[in-house]
Amino acid sequence: MSNIKSLGDINGETKQTEKFETLETIKTFPEEVTKIVDVVDDSNNRIVFLSSEGKLYQLTKRNYHEKLKAFENLPPMKSIASGYDHFLALSNEEKPRVYGWGNNDNNFYTQLGFISKDKDIEKPTLLEPLKEQNIGQIFCIGFCSFFLNKTTNTLFGCGNTQNGKLGKPEITEKKVVIQKLHENVANVFGGHSDHTFMTKTDGKLYGFGDNQDGELGLGHKNNVLTPTQIKLEFPFEDISKIRISFQFSSILTNDGKLYVTGTNERTGFGSDLTEFKQYPQFKNNNTIIQEIDCGYELFAILTQDNEIWVQGSFNGFISDKSSVIRKIQTGNNLTNELSTYNQIKCCDINLMFFFKSNSYLSQDLENLLKNGYFSDCDIQDIPVHKILIETRIGKTFDLIKKYLESNCKLNEIQDLLKWIYCDQMINSKRTNEILNHFGIQNAQKTKLLTNDLKKLLFDEQTSDFKLVVKNEEDEEDEEEELYIHKFILAARSGLFLNMFQNIEENLQKVKDYSGKSLETIELLISFLYTDELPITADTDQEFIKEEFEDIAEYYQLNPIIPMMDIFEKCSKI
Repeated sequence: MSNIKSLGDINGETKQTEKFETLETIKTFPEEVTKIVDVVDDSNNRIVFLSSEGKLYQLTKRNYHEKLKAFENLPPMKSIASGYDHFLALSNEEKPRVYGWGNNDNNFYTQLGFISKDKDIEKPTLLEPLKEQNIGQIFCIGFCSFFLNKTTNTLFGCGNTQNGKLGKPEITEKKVVIQKLHENVANVFGGHSDHTFMTKTDGKLYGFGDNQDGELGLGHKNNVLTPTQIKLEFPFEDISKIRISFQFSSILTNDGKLYVTGTNERTGFGSDLTEFKQYPQFKNNNTIIQEIDCGYELFAILTQDNEIWVQGSFNGFISDKSSVIRKIQTGNNLTNELSTYNQIKCCDINLMFFFKSNSYLSQDLENLLKNGYFSDCDIQDIPVHKILIETRIGKTFDLIKKYLESNCKLNEIQDLLKWIYCDQMINSKRTNEILNHFGIQNAQKTKLLTNDLKKLLFDEQTSDFKLVVKNEEDEEDEEEELYIHKFILAARSGLFLNMFQNIEENLQKVKDYSGKSLETIELLISFLYTDELPITADTDQEFIKEEFEDIAEYYQLNPIIPMMDIFEKCSKI
């Protein structure tokens, strides 16, 4: 079963309520879909999902109750984007290719960038004009499409030319096919809007397009025809996310603060804004914002305390309340569920999706890196764990440390550690350059965190701790010693974390008092290292499930992971 769930209208039946107890499972996915990594939608209620295998699934009103089928004859995809009535997808190949489908009315805006007899392209179609470009990022706004060549930092685009939507005032014709727009572009940010933000290689934030409601935050309400620098109250490096909707823009900072500009229907200030200001609802109450996202008429906020706040039209409601920020009333079940979901996506006006973008394993190791628990060495004064560094890089720690401290900036080392501990590529270009130096090519495909940690599972040579377990199957009832690594136990088990923190002596061995079998303990350790359970077709899964629920509670897994999630994602051998 997939990792994504919905809140609102997903099955064709709008719920006239703003009180929810649980997230709803999307029942239209085929059984083989185990992880969704992104979801986008258009104004025609078409929703496109991207799975971790790179397959595309499209949901429409016509197939709300049917099992979805992936688009056929396509390479694996790595990213998707949507405009007002069209979609883009970028392939996950050595030289990525761009595909587009949806509305491509040549008498209108040609938002797919090519001339066609068909007004509506039903299936993803290769965008031939881009086949010689090394496109690394795609995004849409309204009736426009943008494509960023990350090698040359050149931005290409096509579609609606009015009011500077392409950032090129000299373009006057309607039918704009794909063409070069801007140089020195590092990243772009679009959304359910007619305006765009982008960062350039000078490290500054720029905006262009519609600005009649102050949505660009430039201090005025004039449309902006060319990229213009945005002045903020904080350094650009502090930005975590930029999310954009019609007549409105929002910025989330790394410390969980929210800044907005644009129409009063979203800002909550009682008046329209023309500059980014901190959101008043959360300014003085120490609320930390975890996630934000925008639909065309919806702005949604997920706090660190698992509260959902919305502004605009949610779940079919368009009323006086729409301009007021309000908390979705949730029961304990939903609050508990939200603690395991770390990403929110808004679709148009009446639907939100929640999904887990990272594995439990990477979340736990990220926390380990952040807090430096039981590190045994350091790189540039950052506490790290020697065996994990060596296992992931494949070189001795001293060699790795010497190279990094001599050749890399602090932020580059921090980005590399994000990949080592969490499988996350923050600055993929520079991180891959560093990994290439150590002989690791194409790390995002060939080097997975779980695969590397499998090498350490029960490895006597590298372990620094033993868990003593009674072997009930042995005739003499002897004890077995399982070879484990302290950093894994500290990251994933609250019991061991507390034990290591409160016992001064250097523990090398401890006896298991859970009363569970050696088989169950071995399953637990396998899960701690891989986020998987090696269950075969012959295994009594109900028995193992009951056993594992007890052992997970005893060892206080971090976080307390819903057992159904474990068994839904367990490996079938």
